Amino acid sequence: MFDPAIAGSLPKPAWLAETEKLWPQWRAEGEALATAKLDATLLWIKLQEEAGLAVVGDGEQSRQHFVHGFLEQVDGIDFAHKVEMGIRADRYKAMVPQVVAPLVLKGRVHEAEARFLRAHTDRRIKFTLPGPMTIVDTVADRRYGDRVEMAMAFAELLNREALALQADGVDIVQFDEPAFNVYMAEAADWGVKALERATQGLTCKTAVHICYGYGIPANLDWKKTLGEQWRQYEQVFPALAKSSIDQVSLECYHSHVPPDLMALLGDKEVMVGVIDVASDQVETPEEVAETIGRALQFVARERLIPCTNCGLAPMRREVAEAKLRALGAGAALARSRYGS
Repeated sequence: MFDPAIAGSLPKPAWLAETEKLWPQWRAEGEALATAKLDATLLWIKLQEEAGLAVVGDGEQSRQHFVHGFLEQVDGIDFAHKVEMGIRADRYKAMVPQVVAPLVLKGRVHEAEARFLRAHTDRRIKFTLPGPMTIVDTVADRRYGDRVEMAMAFAELLNREALALQADGVDIVQFDEPAFNVYMAEAADWGVKALERATQGLTCKTAVHICYGYGIPANLDWKKTLGEQWRQYEQVFPALAKSSIDQVSLECYHSHVPPDLMALLGDKEVMVGVIDVASDQVETPEEVAETIGRALQFVARERLIPCTNCGLAPMRREVAEAKLRALGAGAALARSRYGS
């Protein structure tokens, strides 16, 4: 009950990569880099355990970016000739690779880090993958000419890796779909269908993380335009309630999302964001417990998972560590307060 977990990413140590960046450059290469990535993964495994998290992730320490970390193992994508493209409905510009040929998975993508994660903790483990719609929104299409067709092609590849992650011992496979909060009508239609194709055949828990983005200037400026109530979830939650996905996330703490939207998820497990990723202010355990208490008006206690609003990758490491401790302590406080 109230078993806390992170959304996915955590800051990379300064000896692994540049800090406080979404697209950091690595500090090493070759075998030295491979070793450093696993060293960083072990560091964050233990810090999550010490913070009291019940579900542990790899912190995405082996990926430069949450989408491109998967794409690097896909043939048909040209990374040598990136082009500038608007991301999330032109919210910001990024240099992205181009899809130039039929998509083919080169082999396993995250085998090393998933097996390493499983071998170094006895807690439940979650592994994150980018969702099909979000991938489509983060590459330049020079091959398919149809977003739905390309999304389904990516979904098939994601499904292969997800099934392999399950075989590696992963308890929860999560797909990150920030695009669901941008293209709401499409998300409720073909976005959820592509997501279900990506989860086909999985018997482990499945999750979708839908956020308003990292705490970067472009996202903060966008949020200022959304008004007093952020109702993007309202369009996609009913479609997800009817889907086979087990867990759905939403931002809650320091957001303008009406809490009653949680009720639209029916009997799904809900990852309630109780940690703000857009501020260096560290939450107190009391604040975390109070957010959980408010969410209990709309989500049954056995289905509520305290979580971070989004990933913590761009944050300073000491801030992220303190927020993890607040998450764990706040969940424990809520357990004693609301657990019976």
